Amino acid sequence: MNQNGGLGAVVQKNVQMTNYQASDCVTAVKHGNGRDWWVFFRRFDVVNDSMYRYLVTPSGIEGPFVQNIGTPTDNGFMHTTFSKDGSKYLVVNYRGLIEVYDFDRCSGLFTNVTNIENERLPSLFPKYAGNAFSSSGRYIYVSTTDNPDTYLYQFDLLAPVISASKTLIYTVQNPSYFGYMRLAPNDKIYCSFNYYDGINTYPYTDSLNNNFNQNLSVISYPDSAGFACDFTPFSFYLGGNETYWGMPNNPEYDLGPLAGSPCDTLVGISEPQPTIINPQLHIYYHPEWQTTFINASNLSGTKGTIEIFDVQGKLVYREDIQIVNGYYTRNFNMTGMADGMYLVNLITEGKRLSGKLVKY
Repeated sequence: MNQNGGLGAVVQKNVQMTNYQASDCVTAVKHGNGRDWWVFFRRFDVVNDSMYRYLVTPSGIEGPFVQNIGTPTDNGFMHTTFSKDGSKYLVVNYRGLIEVYDFDRCSGLFTNVTNIENERLPSLFPKYAGNAFSSSGRYIYVSTTDNPDTYLYQFDLLAPVISASKTLIYTVQNPSYFGYMRLAPNDKIYCSFNYYDGINTYPYTDSLNNNFNQNLSVISYPDSAGFACDFTPFSFYLGGNETYWGMPNNPEYDLGPLAGSPCDTLVGISEPQPTIINPQLHIYYHPEWQTTFINASNLSGTKGTIEIFDVQGKLVYREDIQIVNGYYTRNFNMTGMADGMYLVNLITEGKRLSGKLVKY
């Protein structure tokens, strides 16, 4: 991070971690210490029940470690999700498999596999793809895709027979297909749809823009049973942007230490002492959006000033700013400003950080 004027530099790349083909299910979850990360994937080049995991720490990447658990499969279209608290792990695939595992954030090990539905014959594939936990972890949602009709189901993990709790929430006919879904920080679940009229078009042509692919669908109350979950199809407008099958695969970044566990603390004689991190200013200009992204971290104080000068030293912009918990972020629209080099100064209590950008 100290290279490239504080912007950071890649010092290694293309370091091969494994030579197996990985199914479409790389997932990550915070270690029980609230700092490190577990990263998981499944291979699909051979029939296997092997769960591969890595441990990412400040010292580097450890692994892979392998645990054999769950239904053996070689299906590459497998999609997995951790519950919000990291204690459960949901597995679905195109062949109709639905399984839920218990997970130990300290050891990185899975236990207590609950098989809800098994893989099926090709003619009966439901092609499960989208999946998500409700915020409490009680309900799971699973959607099918790439069939003449696609479906969204809810299951109650506290039901005496989970498979019997399967509730059809919504169905839609082609040419629109359910994609993936994600639990958002507001505890709603957002669902993507792909519009497919017989030709995989990416990006969509203007003639294919429609209600299906310019909106996300929303489950507003995922912790409510059945239709009380309030699924509203195509209700969240993307501002002219489009949705396909995919959704961001962000892990739960705010998940803290696992309180009361053997690994809920970083205190120990082997733990390195914290280092002092200097204030940093990052500036990135996006030419298509005509926007400069300004981000600063490890700042002191609560107030400061942003100044932008052109190459002749003329002040073209100035703003008093608020610093929150040592961070400052700003998107600065430069539409109408001349192309060329600009100098950005961030002035805080006792510190002045400077960086350059080139508008073109």
